Amino acid sequence: MDVNFAERAHNHNWKLDPIVRSLLDTDFYKLLMLQFIWKNFPQVHVTSEVVNRTVSVKLAERVEAAALIEQMEHVRGLRFRRSEMVWLAGNTFYGTRSIFEPKFLEWLERDFRLSDYEVMEHEGQLVLRFSGLWTEVTMWEIYALAIVSELKTRSALAELSELELDVLYARAKTRLWDKIELLRGVDDLELSDFGTRRRHSFLWQEYAVQALGAGLGTRLKGTSNTALAYKHDLEAIGTNAHELPMALAAMAVTDEELRASQYKVLELWQQSYGGALLVMLPDTFGTTQFLEGAPDWVADWTGQRVDSKDPMAAGDEYIAWLMRRGRDARAKRLIASDALDAEDIVRLDGYFRGRIRFSAGWGTLLTNDFRGCHPRGEDTLEPISLVCKLMTVEGKPAVKLSDNSHKSTGPAEEIARYRRVFGSAAVEGAGVVV
Repeated sequence: MDVNFAERAHNHNWKLDPIVRSLLDTDFYKLLMLQFIWKNFPQVHVTSEVVNRTVSVKLAERVEAAALIEQMEHVRGLRFRRSEMVWLAGNTFYGTRSIFEPKFLEWLERDFRLSDYEVMEHEGQLVLRFSGLWTEVTMWEIYALAIVSELKTRSALAELSELELDVLYARAKTRLWDKIELLRGVDDLELSDFGTRRRHSFLWQEYAVQALGAGLGTRLKGTSNTALAYKHDLEAIGTNAHELPMALAAMAVTDEELRASQYKVLELWQQSYGGALLVMLPDTFGTTQFLEGAPDWVADWTGQRVDSKDPMAAGDEYIAWLMRRGRDARAKRLIASDALDAEDIVRLDGYFRGRIRFSAGWGTLLTNDFRGCHPRGEDTLEPISLVCKLMTVEGKPAVKLSDNSHKSTGPAEEIARYRRVFGSAAVEGAGVVV
């Protein structure tokens, strides 16, 4: 990929340079979840909100609300292209052809719309809130995060001369290559790009993915970015996220239904998908309590994704749980994806090798690691922890407990109630970096 990043940033004088140019420019799991929501909860209303967990960075001072609205309105005007629909309909994903139902694809092409939104400012932070039908709200997540992240990037780049931009990108490319060199030393590595939501820019993500492909060959298993998978003939990677169990929990009426909701969502998911897509994410309300109370059939799922718990501890816990359930852990998959860098991936691969099929989803520190690269030593290009979380479902608050209390979301009284119902203690995990 031959892109002069410095020249492009320096000559950035056109009226609108769209950050999101295709509705496929999202994580693949969002499309799988959208079909799930369309099929099971088409009339449910929700709200979600973009939150900057790096509170020391005042986003409202770096991102203009008018520029944000302009980019958001551009996305609202996009529609899935006919060629994209043909690819979604005819391609094989996770070994399965026609994973998307014809009626869903027809709805996606003709009737899919993004919800209304609000942009506000509060204590130096931008507040970006979405409300409407769940099918209209859910897809905003990745588009909004990518837009805010890249607008922050553009604001910082605008302060640099062309020479400084040359230095910046030379340093970032060298850093990326050093990481690839480290990963090249690991045979049979399984690695995917998970870096869409907090990327430096779309072009930099594309560059990083192509560099990984050139450096690692078949050890790069794919990308979560559906547009890049489509454009570069890569595997589209992704399954599901915390949003689903959070929503089903919010819709529960009794405490018993609330506790059972984390397994109800798995039942519904496996009615729609099978095989490699049966990967559970057990930390929404605490991994330990989830495994202790899980029905036996959950152990037949393909694997587990680790998010907010130390991946070594979480992997050991999962392997021990599988053994108690009489399953062979070596036939299962463990996916780590939280704030990983190259050194972490190498260490985890060695730790789990021969015990379970380990794979890594490499996110922000693949697609937005400009730490220490700024030619003036400033921190304006360092990544921040942006998330978009479900806030309400049918007017009821949505809650996430997490294995790391720093990542808990929801009203304090509801968090306390959920901890009581699920029996999960508040655990002080590592500080949230990205």
